[in-house]
Amino acid sequence: MNAPIPASATSLAGPSVPVQKVRSSAGVEAWLVEEHSLPLIAVDFAFDGGATRDPENAAGSAYLVSGLLDEGAGDLDAEAFQGRLADHAISLGFDARRDDFHGHLQTLSSHRDTAFELLALSLNAPRFDADAVERVKGQVISGLQRQAQNPETLCRNALYAAAFPGHPYGRPEKGDVDSVSRLEAQALEGLSRDLLARAGLKVVVVGDITADELAHRLDQIFGALPQGLPRAQPGEALPIQGLGQTHTIDLDVPQTVLRFVGPGLMRHDPDFIAGSVLNHILGGSAFTSRLFMEVREKRGLAYGVSSSLMPLRQGAMLVGGTATKNERAAESMSVIREEMAKLANEGPSEHEVAEAKRYIIGSYPLRFDTSPKIASELLGLAVNGFEPEFLSERNSLFAAVTLADVKRVAQRLFGDPRLLVQAVGRPVDLL
Repeated sequence: MNAPIPASATSLAGPSVPVQKVRSSAGVEAWLVEEHSLPLIAVDFAFDGGATRDPENAAGSAYLVSGLLDEGAGDLDAEAFQGRLADHAISLGFDARRDDFHGHLQTLSSHRDTAFELLALSLNAPRFDADAVERVKGQVISGLQRQAQNPETLCRNALYAAAFPGHPYGRPEKGDVDSVSRLEAQALEGLSRDLLARAGLKVVVVGDITADELAHRLDQIFGALPQGLPRAQPGEALPIQGLGQTHTIDLDVPQTVLRFVGPGLMRHDPDFIAGSVLNHILGGSAFTSRLFMEVREKRGLAYGVSSSLMPLRQGAMLVGGTATKNERAAESMSVIREEMAKLANEGPSEHEVAEAKRYIIGSYPLRFDTSPKIASELLGLAVNGFEPEFLSERNSLFAAVTLADVKRVAQRLFGDPRLLVQAVGRPVDLL
């Protein structure tokens, strides 16, 4: 009954992605997947520390920096820089997430010289010209103003603020109108030097480039950046505040947006793999999960409902949510709680575990069907502290999960029924 459910040898082998580790003369390391059948190169990279590095009372700083690095660098002002990108069909962009500052580059291999030159300039010599700062800041503020009455945005921001009060996780990654309005070019330039440090840098390159050339390019792009200091890994997850509470933001809309959070699993927790199977059964599957079947199919309470494990660098959550009529919000949340309690008390069926594993294992190759997707997937592994060998081990780890494992993790995560619930709308009788 509790034996691992068999899977085919082919599916357990994992995707065939030959990863080379390349180290430059300056000590910059990258993972490389050579693919010379197409004249394309994709580069994904992440620096250690994103929105969590925002100074207090300056939320949105890292996000604004991410919008400015390609708005002029070196001798090129914003118009000239963007013009060279467009003339050579180069895609370059940056994104500040909670724990990491990400960048990506995609180019035809015939334009690699220009692409790598522009990427190096954006990281090593961003201009932060006053007109560019004001223009991009205005764009961010306009976006924040448009989102000010968006139920989804209000709900997400309020949920994190309640879960992590006083911690950077509790602040919106994009900031708010007041905080962004106060940001100045000098402070942004200073923060960029802290963000763009080599300590903790992860780089993945996929495409039409050799290891020898990449070693040279790594020094060209990243070699002159400050080394910086690595951040210590936390010993345990940051506790979630407000469990057992329900908060409501009154908004005159016909539907209530519901979001909930409970304790989750850190990415290297021994239970994370079994927890992923459990979450697929609860709300991770778009059309077969328990929440989908109970909330949408059987009762017609909502169009969609989902849950997911969200491991962060300093914390771990199980998050989920739905949107439903105001008068049915209480019933929707009650059904969600009931399904979590059933899993804690009874566990899933062996059939549910088998089907969840079959999907998780069988769908894995779909993450590796294009160069940008390969780069993104590998970068996620690197950022989370895995080695390339995980690619060949991952499916076997899921195949080894037993029914007993999933029952144990369900009791661990859902045995305490308290959730932090955030609602936006005018829910009736939501407790």
